[in-house]
Amino acid sequence: MKTNLFFQTDDSPKEIQKLIHHIFKRVKEKQSIQIIFVSQNEIQRLNRTYRQIDQPTDVLSFINDDPKDKSLGDIFISIEQARKQASSYGHSFERELGFLAVHGYLHLKGYDHHTEAEEKEMQKMQEDILAKAKLERIVK
Repeated sequence: MKTNLFFQTDDSPKEIQKLIHHIFKRVKEKQSIQIIFVSQNEIQRLNRTYRQIDQPTDVLSFINDDPKDKSLGDIFISIEQARKQASSYGHSFERELGFLAVHGYLHLKGYDHHTEAEEKEMQKMQEDILAKAKLERIVK
């Protein structure tokens, strides 16, 4: 799958680009996605504008509704939030960033986690994609 990455932060894009391409090269998908890495302030602004929740979040997905465009949509990820969550969950930044990107991608594909059954299905798909990229969850 083609991933287009954009950085609106001062973070090192080379390592992140390598990671994201490593994860998604195994995903069979005809359409592309855009992943935009943003600051805490920007993700909070987007969350407030589009979800009416005035606080930072980790990932937001916006489905492309233009049938002429070959993109599934846009995924916005807060790198700062990913770092905080990786630390609090006790796993690597790479694992957390990969999880957020895959989570956003699955939302673009129409998956959600409103019910327990939906959540289990989505979790399994996330873990399958991440396992192929050798980013399994470490259970302590």
